[in-house]
Amino acid sequence: MEGELGISATQSLLPFTFGLVFYAGMMPIAGFYIPRFGTRITTAIGGIVVGLGYILASFATHVGALVVTYGMIAGTGVGIVYGVPIVVVSRWFPDKKGLAVGLTIIGFGLSPLITAPLANQLIEAYTVRPALRLLGIAFTFIILAISLVMKLPPKGWQPRHNAVAVAGSALVNTRNLFHNRSFYGLWLCYAIGTLVGLTAIGISSSVGEEIIDINPTVAAWSVSLFALFNGVSRPLFGWLSDRFKPHYVAILSYALILIACVLMINAEAGQVATYLAAFCLFWFCLGGWLAMAPTITLRFFNPDKYAQNYGIVFTAYGVGALIGTLLAGHIRDLFGSYDLVFYPMAVLAMIGAVIACLLLKRERSAA
Repeated sequence: MEGELGISATQSLLPFTFGLVFYAGMMPIAGFYIPRFGTRITTAIGGIVVGLGYILASFATHVGALVVTYGMIAGTGVGIVYGVPIVVVSRWFPDKKGLAVGLTIIGFGLSPLITAPLANQLIEAYTVRPALRLLGIAFTFIILAISLVMKLPPKGWQPRHNAVAVAGSALVNTRNLFHNRSFYGLWLCYAIGTLVGLTAIGISSSVGEEIIDINPTVAAWSVSLFALFNGVSRPLFGWLSDRFKPHYVAILSYALILIACVLMINAEAGQVATYLAAFCLFWFCLGGWLAMAPTITLRFFNPDKYAQNYGIVFTAYGVGALIGTLLAGHIRDLFGSYDLVFYPMAVLAMIGAVIACLLLKRERSAA
């Protein structure tokens, strides 16, 4: 698309950045409308908006149009759809919420392993514009078909052997989300986890080329490896969030991030294994937070208002994404290297661990 529109590499990132912002910003709005419109209709609307964004992007003639279509419109559609499967599986599996949520969103993490090669093949065969139209049409029909199975269980339904679910429900905090200290702890921990993770994702290839001096073949292969770790961590951290106190799981995530930062601070040219290990950990922990945050929201706050609550919690992802995408580039512009990026990331990991110890604990309802 860069060649067809005559835009620079920096400009080509604008649609992605705006897509990320609108995706995160739409989550809290969609959360309030899911109970009103229902899961099936909400999914169908999101699918149509995603497809429309891709199709309109195929007619873009300048970067501004691409920002509006691919970034804002398609990003809005993703934000509408994203929360629905989490709501559905959390209702069907109230006694295994974390594992169910993790297994559901693993598809979001591993999807680039399928969609990226598919998009490349379509672009090689038909060029960019027809490829965007084909993808838009395909995404629309696929999501519309999936919307048919986005059905909630009957009200008050519980699975067999639901002792865990019943025991957990007795501890539900029904107070307003903003009146809970644990909400602010979760929001801050989530923002730090996504900020560090998205910063690492944004510089993965650049760090490999500039600091480690890896060849292009290894660089391309490494992204697939990182995506695999990003996907696998989701059900694992979801399961851990079911079994252990959330602040313990959060501290584990920050400890892994800190190890990754130390590895990269000491990394030198040619140390490919160190680079791969560190960035596998970064991507692993980002995927973990995308499973931990919805699971902790379900555990800490009223599950009947989960769609609204997680939509608000998810704004932490948007803040982390914005700061993360700007932080690394700003540091590199100031100091001429990505070497120093890992120092503030390490400090943030330590701050996150302290916040988790102090605030990431359930407050029981006064009732």
